[in-house]
Amino acid sequence: MTATIQATPPGRSGAHRAGAAAEQPPGSIRDRLVTPMPGDRLIGWLAPIALTLVSGFIRLWHVSQPRGIYFDEVYYTKDAWSLATHGYELDSNCTGPGFVAHPPMGKWLMAISEEIFGHTTCSGIRVGDPELGWRVSSAVAGTLAVLVMARLARRVFRSTLLGCFAGLLLSFDGLEFVQSRIGILDIFLMFGLLLALACLVLDRDDGRRRLADRLERADQHAGDGGVAAGPGPWLGIRPWRLACGVFLGLSMGVKWSALYTIIGFAAISVAWDIGARRTAGVPAPVRAFFRRDLALWGPAFLLVPVLAYSATWTGYFVTGGGYDRHLYGDGFFAMIHGWYTYQHAIWEFHDHLTAGHPYASKPFSWLVLGRPVSYYYTSSKFGQNGCSAAAGCSREVLALGNPAIWWVGTAALVGALGLWAARRDWRAALALVGFLTGFLPWLLFPSRTMFIFYALPLLPFMILALTSMAGLILGPVTAGDLRRLSGSLVVGVYAIIVVLLFVYFYPILASEQISTAAWRARMWFPGWI
Repeated sequence: MTATIQATPPGRSGAHRAGAAAEQPPGSIRDRLVTPMPGDRLIGWLAPIALTLVSGFIRLWHVSQPRGIYFDEVYYTKDAWSLATHGYELDSNCTGPGFVAHPPMGKWLMAISEEIFGHTTCSGIRVGDPELGWRVSSAVAGTLAVLVMARLARRVFRSTLLGCFAGLLLSFDGLEFVQSRIGILDIFLMFGLLLALACLVLDRDDGRRRLADRLERADQHAGDGGVAAGPGPWLGIRPWRLACGVFLGLSMGVKWSALYTIIGFAAISVAWDIGARRTAGVPAPVRAFFRRDLALWGPAFLLVPVLAYSATWTGYFVTGGGYDRHLYGDGFFAMIHGWYTYQHAIWEFHDHLTAGHPYASKPFSWLVLGRPVSYYYTSSKFGQNGCSAAAGCSREVLALGNPAIWWVGTAALVGALGLWAARRDWRAALALVGFLTGFLPWLLFPSRTMFIFYALPLLPFMILALTSMAGLILGPVTAGDLRRLSGSLVVGVYAIIVVLLFVYFYPILASEQISTAAWRARMWFPGWI
């Protein structure tokens, strides 16, 4: 069986292990393919939900501050209002269709919350609470991501403790927190890819269970007690795999950069299918994949994402005013031709986006938090706006990741590479493939204008690598008391440092007014100013 980080996840007793062994004889097909989940189902839900509630509170607290539009909210808030009122994005003067650089999915999500809580019309009329309207959908996505992360990691590592550890890291990362409180798209991209990742892992477990069931039935029918000859059974329709394809397509409907993750997930699913059949003892597992799994693998990672992506453009298709909508005429095929031309124009825009920006940064600098983006900054003199510091006060929203996560996480990715090389651990491979397919493509465009928040979709994979290392440090349940105690101490102290650093940087993440001296104390490097 694939090497595990912990022989038994926390919360499972030796009696539970003995019971599982009694149910399935050692070396059985099911024993090789299916690793039992932790037995603490109630705590496995209650603990992540509690962590999610805390995360939601800190993300929604004063989310409408600072008032007004800042950074790229200037684009997306108007686009969301345009989609809600017209079905397509308007130009800057709201006099006709506008060219936009990103697909509409994320802006549709913003439009929902704007309709509920408030928005600003194109003529500048405020309706309800506009800031709440265009930011609360981001806060909801960033909050639910914590729940998905915790439950995903619980399943990946078969440990509620490690699942909550992963959820805590996502909850108290500064970059995820800031992106959850601003009306721009990247939090929706990360959330969509995280949902796709969760479905991918669920499909892995479901596929291995189906394979075990069908092989056992085939062996019983054959009466030989061994693995049935041939490529093994067809596993039927894989609903979680199809759901993964849907979320991948919707993620691409937020930003095109999700395309690279689609490629990575498609590749790793092939490896998992082949590995499952090899583990079960199926002869020629590669050939078996082509004979049994390829027919549905292709639609799940090609056709379904394309259909889901196209569905995000429904407003464009059903209305008559979108950009290039009537470029080639009024019929159906003319509409599709105009839409395709529009997609090509979007590609050309991104391919030639090289304008300078004071907060632009390169991909390798993201890993060390070299150039965070200052979304908002204002200063006040003593006595102004409630400032009580003699040297003045500052307020800022700085898109800065938690150093304890990003710096240590970069090292954890190297550790995951070693873990995969030494043990062929599938969880380490998942973290590496997910991270690299999201990171390496940016290196192909060295002249392109890029920002640190482009790295947000990489964060869940970095957290998986960190959780892998935490599992190694904790050690297996068979380890001695001293080893387990020392490992728990190290992981616990690290988790405390993560939380304390988040608390320390919170004022410059949430636009709280502090003295300028306190603000400068948090500017650890010149690149942070």
